[in-house]
Amino acid sequence: MAKRSARSPRTKLFVLDTNVLMHDPTSLYRFEEHDIFIPMMTLEELDANKKGMSEVARNARQASRMMDDIVTGSADGIENGIALDPPSHGLATGKMFLQTEAIHIELPEALPTFKGDNQIIGVVMHLAEREPKRPVILVSKDINMRIKARALGLEAQDYFNDKVLEDSDLLYTGSRELPPDFWDTHGKDMESWKEESHTYYRLKGPLAVELLQNEFLYQDGEAPFQAWVTQKNGKSVVVQTLTDYSHARHSVWGIAARNREQNFALNLLMNPEIDFVTLLGQAGTGKTLLTLASALTQVLETKRYSEVIMTRVTVPVGEDIGFLPGTEEEKMAPWMGALEDNLDVLNGTTGEGGDWGRAATRDLIRSRIKIKSLNFMRGRTFINKFLIIDEAQNLTPKQMKTLITRAGPGTKVVCLGNIAQIDTPYLTEGSSGLTFVVDRFKGWGHSGHITLQRGERSRLADHAAEVL
Repeated sequence: MAKRSARSPRTKLFVLDTNVLMHDPTSLYRFEEHDIFIPMMTLEELDANKKGMSEVARNARQASRMMDDIVTGSADGIENGIALDPPSHGLATGKMFLQTEAIHIELPEALPTFKGDNQIIGVVMHLAEREPKRPVILVSKDINMRIKARALGLEAQDYFNDKVLEDSDLLYTGSRELPPDFWDTHGKDMESWKEESHTYYRLKGPLAVELLQNEFLYQDGEAPFQAWVTQKNGKSVVVQTLTDYSHARHSVWGIAARNREQNFALNLLMNPEIDFVTLLGQAGTGKTLLTLASALTQVLETKRYSEVIMTRVTVPVGEDIGFLPGTEEEKMAPWMGALEDNLDVLNGTTGEGGDWGRAATRDLIRSRIKIKSLNFMRGRTFINKFLIIDEAQNLTPKQMKTLITRAGPGTKVVCLGNIAQIDTPYLTEGSSGLTFVVDRFKGWGHSGHITLQRGERSRLADHAAEVL
């Protein structure tokens, strides 16, 4: 045990709770030069959670396999800690310690020792007493466990490494308001030309360096200006004016944009060059309605895609949809209320034809919209489809990758969600798969993102969103 204390006092010792490993098995390699300690109770809980096909069970098995590889591939004794440098290929330079001895520590009477959480807290107390010169920190995704540890005078932290952003307010919104003096500062050597109904501007200037490809730009005032960045070459950008979907003649399946962000969203949804679209926004901002309207237009009118596939996370997330009688679509029907509501709106915009005409249109629409469960997505390839992922804020980055990599040639993927409404345990606004893809895809030439700001349901819904 002497060698362990010989580590520099600056290297911290992180004690990992089970939920950290079940959330991210690669967390073993995420602590850089610091050491990690795995209590025996953590291993017991991993063992108890390894059975099943859920994401948690898969992660528990992966964490166990990774620890097995680390232990079997090392010539060091477990008591002195196992160097993480070789198995992590340089990602982590600290050591991994496993609990190799029974630890007897007096916990306060209010903490029953038969609970796994409290046994892990006991391990942290023991390590803190034994190594007073270095910080011993409990890492847990469980808020109550962190509170208990702090109440006992121990250091405790959340696991932050999976977070794309510390603050969701910093998330890329997809649009930017141009300063009033933009044309004065960027108008030098400006080129402009027209192609079909769009005007193009090639600009240079201080702001051009910051702009991302497919970012929307706008300026309010007497002559409102709306455009987006279509090319970026070093310090110069090409900006193209938008199609105005707020005008009735450009309406999509009878739906016109009611505000600036909805116009931006329709420009993304209707553009064949954009393969991946993410729409964020509160309830009632029109995410599903705009997406379905553009999907039906491009499937039934322009025949750009062969059919619409809609899926959403059924909470509990990714678990089985059950053995109730019925097809996959019938089992998914209770989760698809939002789809039904929006189809009723869209079906009312198809014009004349009376009840018979509407019924025929409804049947035609139904034949082209398929509802799929996330559980059966692995291994599939969608060719020439319009794939809509609703409630995407409840997906982990790993599940999001599984879904987006299903896209074959000619397929467009649209992710919809509201990161303020996350129902999945252990996912936060910073670590949601939706936040992850918005951040990773920004600036790619074939993807676009917009955060919808204004609710367009009713004055009652808007007021409720503000005051409740």
